[in-house]
Amino acid sequence: MSFAQQTSSPNKPNHRYRGLERFFAILALVNFCLVLFDYSYIPWRDFYFHAAPAFTQQYDLFKGIEPHRETERYLAKVNELEQQVEQTSLQTQETENLLQELQFLSNEMIEDNPFAEANKTGSLAKIKNQVRDRMNKESAHQAFDLFWSTTHLSQQNFQQELAFFDEQIKPLLKTNYYRDISTNGKFIDKFWLIDLPFIILFGCEFIVRTYSISRRRPDLNWLQTILRRWFDIFLLLPFWRWLRIVPLTVHLYQSELVNLEPLREQLNHDVVINFAEEMTEVVGIRIIDQAQEAVNRGDVANWILNPDSRRPYININNTNEVQAIATRLLDLSIHQVLPKMQPDIEALVHHMVVNTLNQSPIYQQIKNVPGVSRLPNQLTEKLATEVSQATYRTMTKFLQDPVVMQLSNQLVENFIQALQVEVQKQQNIQEIQALVVDLLEEIKINYVKGLEKEGVEGLWEESYQLRRIAANEQ
Repeated sequence: MSFAQQTSSPNKPNHRYRGLERFFAILALVNFCLVLFDYSYIPWRDFYFHAAPAFTQQYDLFKGIEPHRETERYLAKVNELEQQVEQTSLQTQETENLLQELQFLSNEMIEDNPFAEANKTGSLAKIKNQVRDRMNKESAHQAFDLFWSTTHLSQQNFQQELAFFDEQIKPLLKTNYYRDISTNGKFIDKFWLIDLPFIILFGCEFIVRTYSISRRRPDLNWLQTILRRWFDIFLLLPFWRWLRIVPLTVHLYQSELVNLEPLREQLNHDVVINFAEEMTEVVGIRIIDQAQEAVNRGDVANWILNPDSRRPYININNTNEVQAIATRLLDLSIHQVLPKMQPDIEALVHHMVVNTLNQSPIYQQIKNVPGVSRLPNQLTEKLATEVSQATYRTMTKFLQDPVVMQLSNQLVENFIQALQVEVQKQQNIQEIQALVVDLLEEIKINYVKGLEKEGVEGLWEESYQLRRIAANEQ
């Protein structure tokens, strides 16, 4: 059963359950949106962090994410420096100690690269480039030592440099994180806690649906019943969650929330156009090749000439259908068709008799005798009528005569036997086989391979128009 058949009208909900169907369709849509968000969370965490920092901090718990200790300690030390300068001044021993600690932490950050665990080494590279450009130094170590120095901060406005740090460096440091690893060696991921209620609801729906199908179709076993809703199984899997797009599409289509009929028709069109040409050509060529091989091996000749070698024919009603059809058609022709065509037959016979007599000199002389000139025409008409009627009576009588039927069958059998004797001659067999093989090769070249030039687009359009006409007439 194809996907299109499973999503067609038999599986669409009736009006009583349409609301329930739409509820589960919307539920599947919400669940799939959550799945997409979860897949995108780690790659796009920086975006989510800046757009909704409070929400990001909460969702980090499901991913086992916590702020990295080194970068957090670095930011805390910068805040401590800012508070110290506000309380005292830049020219104090406490401030100098804080600047030395920041120089040490900067060099430690460059050497240890705390961004590597989160695959954010690019953030560290941006930080180093920003500070090198700011301080006009080639070495990142020298640039940070100079940046966190009393000399630089005294010559430049402290608030201006702190603003540069807050705008360019601090956001990169804040997005760094550490992610816990579970006992199985993988990163902690508790999305299943969010996904579990959906799986339970989908599981209950799946059980109810399969039970309903089993009640309507007692001839199906439990496996066949489950396979009727095979796509819903993806909603129950705690892995490969992206496959839920399949049941989501089916639910949206069946609940009529989204009209996917144009998409389905386009998919069918693309599949047919892409594969029908190759499949038709391959199947056609394969069939003809097998027929050619059978002819070359002599299988066809052996089947025709040796009836005993044929596979026994199964007759379901002890009737020779071909003979019965032929007898019925002959009976209809003689008793029903020929009487209606009697005037036409008489006209044809009359015309043939007149043409034949006109070629006779005696007939021409009789027509010129005074008083009897109309006699030939009367005789001709009478003769045509008698001939046609006699022929009809003879055929009717012969059809009812068992001796005639027996002689006819004997004539046909003798003809077939004589034909078999002549065909069995080696020269005739070889000649006929060669002609048949050549004929099949011509069919293969001119018709089967000709599909490549003609294409199946026209056939598809014709089929589509026929379906539209049939749908409009219903």
